[in-house]
Amino acid sequence: MKLRQEHTTEVAAAKASISRATAYRIKKNPDLPSQKQKARGRRRPDPLEHIFDAEVVPLLKGAPGIRAVAIYEEMLRRRPELSEGIRRTLERRIRSWRAIHGEEQEVILRQLHEPGRLGLSDFTEMSSLGVSIAGQPLDHLLYHFRLAWSGFEHSHVILGGESFVALAEGLQNALWSLGGAPLYHRSDSLSAAFRNLSADAREDLTRRYEELCAHYRMTPTRNNKGVAHENGSIESAHGHLKDAIRDALLMRGGRDFDDLGADRAFIDEIVSRHNANHGKRIDAERPHLQELPDRWTSDFEEVVVTVSRTGGFTLRKVFYTVPSRLIGHRLRVRLFDDHLEVFVGGTQLMTLPRGRGHADGRHDQVVNYRHVIHSLRKKPMALYEALIGAACGRRCMKAAHIIDEARLGIMLNELRLPTIKTLWPQFAEQADKEGWPAARFLSAIAEHELAERDRRRIERHLAEAHLPPGKTLDSFAFDAVPMVSKAQVMAMTAGDSWLAKGANILLFGPPGGGRVISPQLLGSPSSRTAGACCSPEPPISFRSFRSHGVSCSSNPPSQSSTSSIC
Repeated sequence: MKLRQEHTTEVAAAKASISRATAYRIKKNPDLPSQKQKARGRRRPDPLEHIFDAEVVPLLKGAPGIRAVAIYEEMLRRRPELSEGIRRTLERRIRSWRAIHGEEQEVILRQLHEPGRLGLSDFTEMSSLGVSIAGQPLDHLLYHFRLAWSGFEHSHVILGGESFVALAEGLQNALWSLGGAPLYHRSDSLSAAFRNLSADAREDLTRRYEELCAHYRMTPTRNNKGVAHENGSIESAHGHLKDAIRDALLMRGGRDFDDLGADRAFIDEIVSRHNANHGKRIDAERPHLQELPDRWTSDFEEVVVTVSRTGGFTLRKVFYTVPSRLIGHRLRVRLFDDHLEVFVGGTQLMTLPRGRGHADGRHDQVVNYRHVIHSLRKKPMALYEALIGAACGRRCMKAAHIIDEARLGIMLNELRLPTIKTLWPQFAEQADKEGWPAARFLSAIAEHELAERDRRRIERHLAEAHLPPGKTLDSFAFDAVPMVSKAQVMAMTAGDSWLAKGANILLFGPPGGGRVISPQLLGSPSSRTAGACCSPEPPISFRSFRSHGVSCSSNPPSQSSTSSIC
């Protein structure tokens, strides 16, 4: 524009690097190209012209949070003639409408962190990493502390759930490892720690948390429940730390550790590497931290229990044994995250590993056999029942079932019913699922017991008869010995009337006529019936059939009062 005012059209065009024709056209009509053309109208009919204001807008006003895809599906259901290709058009139209008529959205205000001002604590779930201790899966959490300005981190493995004890222990470990305390400490609402607590217990837990922060001259703060971004400085760090631990486990080549100490040392090494990367900022923030007090404050919960006659006490759904000399005494128990300290008055007696109740409500036991071995020698079953009863508060039905099963096994052994002892749990489960009556259940297991007894009896008879194995009527070739009547032998083995009468069987004929093999053929099926050639006194062999009613001879008998095979 300025060149045209100072030079001729040809010179101005050359200096502007455009052609003379373009320069003369601009001189003739200085309007911009966008001002010369009219706005282009729609080339296709608007598919939402008749439904957007009439049907879509009322849905957006009535349910402001509804998704555009839900409105799209509803329009297709109401108007089948609409094309499925209107989805993008509908989404853009809804987005434009919400930009003008929609509700106000929450604004995220970025925080400006100052050194030494804010420290954050939170718990994160670690079971998804699949860590195990000596082959057993480790169900645990990770307490995570972080300084918002420098990024200093500290982590501590927690065996139980979120609790004040776990928070106090992890926070104090972090502060003493850091060497100072920030002005403010922020945590979430601790809803998991307050779960299932009475109003008095919640108030006591809140007071203890405030006293913990006051001991380190920190001001406690909390983010709003369910608003994770208010605690974003720690929530985001959770993901980075878990990713680092997952990568380290993959490089390690295994997720199993010998003990809990090895797992904690592994995580401490990963966290220390992260802190080393932020070493300059951490060193710069330390002068701004508050000095630590002279000592730690309590990071435990103290409970008073009474040792019962069962030689222990129940605490948080876990039964612990103690020396029997403490029966009837009141003990002070300091409850830490992974252990218990037991006191009588001001004297510490022992340290016990902490047990955890099962997620399904079942109780657990921490039993030291040295505490009960002297009673176990005298009355093992009574002590076992007492321990189970105390641990379950006499209301643990599963433990009662275990005792009944043990008693039933002993009684079935005394009654010599081994088959029923083996099979009854399987049939009992099937009977419970299918709703069998008691008579059907008893008849089913009794039938199997009788069948098993018959099988064992036949095996015993065959062993006592000393019959050669493999020689049966099915394998005997009657065609090779035509003088032996197959019909007569089959008829005699089919019935046992001759056995009941004690009749003799005489076998006679020339050599090679089957006088030796025939008693074996008769003895094998006969041994499968009661009383057939199987008297236990003395053991029977096919060579002694003569004394049990089977005689072999080459001469015909003088009388025909006996059965014979000719």
